[in-house]
Amino acid sequence: MDERVVSNEELNEDRKDEVTLRPITLDDYVGQGELKENLGIFMKAARMRMESLDHVLLYGPPGLGKTTMAFIIANEMGSNIKTTSGPAIEKSGDLAAVLSTLEPGDVLFIDEIHRIPRFIEEILYSAMEDFKLDIIVGSDASSRSITIDLPHFTLVGATTRAGDLTGPLRDRFGIVSRLNFYTEDELKDIVLRTSRVLESPIDDDAALELARRSRGTPRIANRIFKRVRDYALVMGKGHIDLDVTKLALDKLKVDDFGLDATDYNLLNAIIEKFNGGPVGIDALASSIGEESSTIEDVYEPYLLQNGFLKRTTRGRMVTEKAYEHLHKKHNDTLF
Repeated sequence: MDERVVSNEELNEDRKDEVTLRPITLDDYVGQGELKENLGIFMKAARMRMESLDHVLLYGPPGLGKTTMAFIIANEMGSNIKTTSGPAIEKSGDLAAVLSTLEPGDVLFIDEIHRIPRFIEEILYSAMEDFKLDIIVGSDASSRSITIDLPHFTLVGATTRAGDLTGPLRDRFGIVSRLNFYTEDELKDIVLRTSRVLESPIDDDAALELARRSRGTPRIANRIFKRVRDYALVMGKGHIDLDVTKLALDKLKVDDFGLDATDYNLLNAIIEKFNGGPVGIDALASSIGEESSTIEDVYEPYLLQNGFLKRTTRGRMVTEKAYEHLHKKHNDTLF
């Protein structure tokens, strides 16, 4: 199956220009105004006190800039950053190996922090709170507990599923912030910045059209920019105008709202197989051959945000807006 061009999950191609496109300061970072303002104050205060920044938890749908913000925090604090992910930490030794390399003031970024095993979480508590690492070495009768002092560091955790974090872990973050979908104007600014970095000129109206179809997500905006750039190069002289942008996005089957065949499949399944809903997430996942977590993390957020889908106590339902957009007839009594 082809990879979705409007998937907000990171694809291999996204990593190619990641370093080039990633802003490195808060001033360069477009959008998330409230988060930037608050973080700017917190970081300035920490620098004035010559202390590490409090631990930071960033949550929200994929592709909105959580990893980028972690790198910006390290840069603004004048620190090094070490990166890992929840699934990569399978045993206490994995965590000890990462923590033991930290220098005073370093930033440790843990992506998908909700996937850290619970017994590792308990070891992380003392590391975050007391800057000590308590681990057991040896086995059976010869086992013993040792304590390792750690330098003061900042843990930046990122998650798409904040509800999956345990209360004790969440409570140890001093700064908890949600990243929201971007406005069309913010995405337009991101597209224009990308065009300058990649030296691929784009007209303002073309940048806005591309932004409109990017599902409020910078990762998607940058990805489809590169694909539209290909069309412009092959079919013209490399300059991206509105006509080639519309042509490319139509060929890629990304409609005016940024919906693609996968979104249509999900909405049509609810309409045709479940009479518009409500339908439970597991039944819906089975009907379209997807994991429940993929629907919740990848497909649903944008559809919910833009009024095509709603959650009820009995399950998911499509909205009147979805019926109209898909040109489907519905029972008016449902709405």
